[in-house]
Amino acid sequence: MEHPIFKKIENSKAPDFGDIFNKSFEMYKKVFTQGLIHVLVSLVVVIPFILVVYIPLMPFYMDALSGGYDPYYSNSPFDQYSPIILIVWILFILVLSFIMQAVNYSIYGNFMKVLKNEDLGITEDTGGYFAIFKKHFSKLVMLTLATMGIALLAALLCYIPLLYAIVPLQLILPIFVFNEEMSVGDIVKAAFKLGNKYWFVIFGLLFVAGLLGSLGAILCYIGMIATVFFTYIVLYYIYKETVGFDDTDSISNIGQSEEI
Repeated sequence: MEHPIFKKIENSKAPDFGDIFNKSFEMYKKVFTQGLIHVLVSLVVVIPFILVVYIPLMPFYMDALSGGYDPYYSNSPFDQYSPIILIVWILFILVLSFIMQAVNYSIYGNFMKVLKNEDLGITEDTGGYFAIFKKHFSKLVMLTLATMGIALLAALLCYIPLLYAIVPLQLILPIFVFNEEMSVGDIVKAAFKLGNKYWFVIFGLLFVAGLLGSLGAILCYIGMIATVFFTYIVLYYIYKETVGFDDTDSISNIGQSEEI
């Protein structure tokens, strides 16, 4: 039996560009502290991963800084490692990448639940930063695999398909967060169905949101901690204004022509 979200997408109206940005800016001011905390929690996850990846290469960086290693005349730093060790190291990095992405899905998924509570004036339990990770670990890993696989395939096709795929891939997170019972296949299918229907509007919203979210780079990238979460606010409103929420129809089913 087809999930009701597909019917909702069919009956939805195009998101209003200006309205979504106005609401997003207002929400940004309300949840600034919460957004900042979620970004910092995400960094706590990412930094150890970066250290694990680069620590084995530190001796070569130190040699390069001291003048003992010249990449133009010296052998590759990997030459002294056996192929087996390199393969294990690469596989280890891939596994960590999947886990890191799954944790980030959980963290920013929690942020979207915070946005819903603030926006609708409700007090639903968000479960904490890692609640989704604990509850849906296997599904998060599968979503990560699907996302990376689609992105890689699109990139191999001369990058133009990747530009198209960016929109539905971004929609996977809100669709999953507010429909946790859906299968991975249905989540991806719904993301592409919604993305296809309003591709130009959503692409424009995400493009401008990405630019605004990157403004912190002006302050030596440190300022991005305070701006990068703006994109997730825009994603939340895109979902709300198109799909909406069953449990708060009188408030949030804007764009729906009938109750499912």
